[in-house]
Amino acid sequence: MAVPDRFDDWRTERMVLLKARLEEIDALASAGKLVEAAITAEGLSISPIRREENDEVDDVARRLYGMLPRLRITELLAEVNGWKGFAEHFGHLRTGAPPEENIGLMTALLADATNLGLARMARSSKIFSHSKLLWIAEWHIRDETYQAALACLTEAIHAQPFTRVWGDGGASSSDGQFFKAGGHGEARADYNAKYGSEPGVKFYTHISARYAPFHTKVIAANASEAAHILDGLLHHECSLDIREHYTDTAGAVDHVFGLCHLTGFRFAPRIRDLADRRLYVADARATYASLDPMIGGAIDFRIIGENWDETLRLAASIKAGTVAPSTLMRRLAAYPKQNALAKTLREIGRLERTLFTLDWISDPVLRRRTNAGLNKGEARNALARAVFFHRLGEIRDRTFENQRYRASGLNLVVSAVILWNTVYLSHAVAELRSSGERVPDDLLAHIAPLRWEHITFNGDYVWPTEPLQNAFRPLRNPRSELLDAA
Repeated sequence: MAVPDRFDDWRTERMVLLKARLEEIDALASAGKLVEAAITAEGLSISPIRREENDEVDDVARRLYGMLPRLRITELLAEVNGWKGFAEHFGHLRTGAPPEENIGLMTALLADATNLGLARMARSSKIFSHSKLLWIAEWHIRDETYQAALACLTEAIHAQPFTRVWGDGGASSSDGQFFKAGGHGEARADYNAKYGSEPGVKFYTHISARYAPFHTKVIAANASEAAHILDGLLHHECSLDIREHYTDTAGAVDHVFGLCHLTGFRFAPRIRDLADRRLYVADARATYASLDPMIGGAIDFRIIGENWDETLRLAASIKAGTVAPSTLMRRLAAYPKQNALAKTLREIGRLERTLFTLDWISDPVLRRRTNAGLNKGEARNALARAVFFHRLGEIRDRTFENQRYRASGLNLVVSAVILWNTVYLSHAVAELRSSGERVPDDLLAHIAPLRWEHITFNGDYVWPTEPLQNAFRPLRNPRSELLDAA
């Protein structure tokens, strides 16, 4: 576990740290030395993080993407499969053998990813019949094969040297994306006033700092996202070493702070109503000059001590995969009265949320890092929306299993696009640099592999009949169209 086995050791460590941080931030606030933040009689105020317009970054991004070859999504998937063989992870349900028809398998995957469905995809591709695609889907496509193929692409993205400009790979974020439901899908959909008056579901996706979407699941539109944060962090099939995780306000609950601390993750949510949330102290008798109006009470170390061993067993079960974190949190929330474990996690979460809030108030670098991490997930959602185009992204599946396959297929194809973009962006950068142009890494850090203007997602689904003669497609001259027009 990420915490000491003995409660006394853990309590001593956290009490000393909490006391020191409270005194430090109180002194900075009293002296008016907080950076881009202030604590006054009116409360806490933090300067908003504004996007800095950088014309040089925009210009480099346009030039690099202008050099990328134009191609169909079918050609992109075939090329990525040629690099990494992700289709081989879709083993036969009975024998475990890889599919005999990689093109047929990828056609079925594309039917999920685009929301087209097998019947319409059969008519559009004109290669495989509906019955053939249905046979492939029934024998080769399931949750575990999707997870294995996604892990293959995630590892491939992180293995690209170019991705180092986006981070060390130790951070991630998660966010829910709402899709409306229609037809038969309305029977399994829920309403959420945040998204309007129409029913739907959410695809909840985790993405690493290097833009690799490594986990996704379907949740109800009105479900708490907080319950599913640790599912993605603990139950993916990759070798990622995630240390810090970002969410928006929907994930910022005390139980998640507590479980993340126990399982070894630094939870760093962007909390919209942070000024209205109370801090907690170790000693109720302590007073602070500036922080007193924000103090909401003292941590109940007694109840933590009484249930420490049971809480550690609970966290160990989660980390070992014996029980899903989302299942545990739903069970704890379902009790008519909070039981001892729920109260213990709440107290641990209050302590960790207080420490995080103090870091957030005093560290503008943390605020910007969290905001940048969440922006990556939101930008990935835009690409997913473009891929999931059929029926304007409306879910029509009547079974939860088919909805999961839609989400998994979408995430897999998005990952393939990200990997392809990453590889060709690195080639474009290398070509510019070889011609003597200066393309610094600090500019590349702001260029995401998420654009799709050069990729055709709809229309005819024609698969290449022969592999590429060379290892990669030739890059384009970004000024070729202007020259042709002249």
